[in-house]
Amino acid sequence: MATSSTPSINSTVCPSANISVASRRPLFLAIASFSLRRLDVRSLSSLPPGRFKAPAPISARSRSRIPACASAVMEEATKRADSRVSTVVDVDLGSRSYPIYIGSGLLDEPDLLQRHVHGKSVLVVTNTTIAPLYLDKVVKTLTHGNPKVTVESVILPDGEKYKNMETLMKVFDKAIECRMDRRCTFVALGGGVIGDMCGFAAASYLRGVNFIQIPTTLMAQVDSSVGGKTGVNHTLGKNLIGAFYQPQCVLIDTNTLNTLPDRELASGIAEVVKYGLIRDAEFFEWQEKNMQSLLARDPSALAYAIKRSCENKAEVVSLDETESGMRATLNLGHTFGHAIETAFGYGQWLHGEAVAAGTVMAVDMSHRLGWIDDTIVKRVFSILQKAKLPTQPPEMMTVEKFKSVMAVDKKVADGLLRLILLKGPLGSCVFTGDYDQGALDETLRAFSKN
Repeated sequence: MATSSTPSINSTVCPSANISVASRRPLFLAIASFSLRRLDVRSLSSLPPGRFKAPAPISARSRSRIPACASAVMEEATKRADSRVSTVVDVDLGSRSYPIYIGSGLLDEPDLLQRHVHGKSVLVVTNTTIAPLYLDKVVKTLTHGNPKVTVESVILPDGEKYKNMETLMKVFDKAIECRMDRRCTFVALGGGVIGDMCGFAAASYLRGVNFIQIPTTLMAQVDSSVGGKTGVNHTLGKNLIGAFYQPQCVLIDTNTLNTLPDRELASGIAEVVKYGLIRDAEFFEWQEKNMQSLLARDPSALAYAIKRSCENKAEVVSLDETESGMRATLNLGHTFGHAIETAFGYGQWLHGEAVAAGTVMAVDMSHRLGWIDDTIVKRVFSILQKAKLPTQPPEMMTVEKFKSVMAVDKKVADGLLRLILLKGPLGSCVFTGDYDQGALDETLRAFSKN
C-alpha cells in the first residue's frame, strides 16, 4: 500500500482490497457507513474442476468484514429448483440499491426479469448486431405469463461512432410515439454503448424512468453496466455528456458471451486486468495463471472473472457513487485511452484496446515517478500481450494530440489534470494531480510522435 501524507483535494489514495474499513473513512467524510451485500446462491468454488483454480473465496479473505446477506427478492428466486442464478452481487446505495444477477441462461428466467419491470410499458433499446440474436428472446421473457405488459423496441446502429445525441434522439422518438408514461421501463440490451445511451435516455425521459441493464459483452458485464454511469460522446471528448443514474437491476447471462467476437472478448479483459492492478492483487495473480482459459472461453473462468470484477466495482461504487474520489481510480489508463479514442476516431479502436494501451502508459509514468518497481511494469506488459491487447497507442497519436484531448478530460479540476497512477505494491494506486509534470511529458514522448 502506498504511503502518503493526508491527501489534498487533488490527491485521493486508492487502498488495496485488504485495507480496513476504518482506514478508508477519512477519505470520504460524508459517508457514515457502507456495506457490500453479496449472496452466493451456488458458490462458484463448488463448480466442477475446470482449467483454472480460483483463489480463496472473498468471504475467506480480507473482505470477510463485509456482511453476507440475502435480499428478500432473491430468496423468492432461489426457491425455484431450476433457477440458473449462480451469484448475486448487491450494489448498496441505500434507496437506489440493486442486484447484479450472474448466471448461465438467465434470459430464460421470466420471473427474474419481470419482477424489476414497473408499469405496463417496456422499451427495449438494442442495436443491429444484438437484435437478431437476443431481442425475440428478451421480449418473450418479458411477456411470458404477463399479457398486460406491452413491449416495444428501438434498434440503433452498432458502434462507438453512433454514441451521440443524434442517435439518442431515436430512443426518445420511440418512447414519445408509443406514449410511454413515467411508470415505463427501459431495457438496455447490448454492450457498453447501448447501456450508456439507454441509461442516459432513461435518466432524461420524463425526468427519469426505470431501466434495466442486460449487458451482452464482457466489457459491459464487468464494468460499464454497473454503477450508473450513463451518457454519450462529444466530438471533442468521450462521455462528456451524461448523468449518474442507477438501474433497477443488472442481469448478466454469461451465455451471451458465446456469440461475442474474439476481439470484443479481449477488449473486456482490459477492464478485468484493471481491477487487479488498482485494488485486488490476488485477482491479478489469478488472471496471470488463467488468461488462456479466459481467452478460450472456459465458462467457469469467465464466470469467476465477472463475479470478482463486479464485486470490486460494487464496493467502490457503494463508497463513492458520483466519482468524487475513490471511484475515479476505476479509470486507470482511461485518460490516455479516451484521448486515443477521441483523436483516432470513435470506433477505430475498441474501448478496451485503447484502455490497454493507456494502462501501459499510466504504468510507465508511475515507474518514471519512482512509485512502482520494474517488475510490475513487466507483469502488466506481459499480461496485456497474453490477452492480445495493444501495448502501444496508434502511430497517428502525437504528443500534442494527447495533450489537447486530455485537457478536456472529466478529471481536470481547476485546470489541473488528475491521473490514476500505481503507487506501492501491486493492488495499490492513487488519484492525484500532485505529480512531476516532467514524468508525464516523458511518457507522452516515449509512446507517441513528437
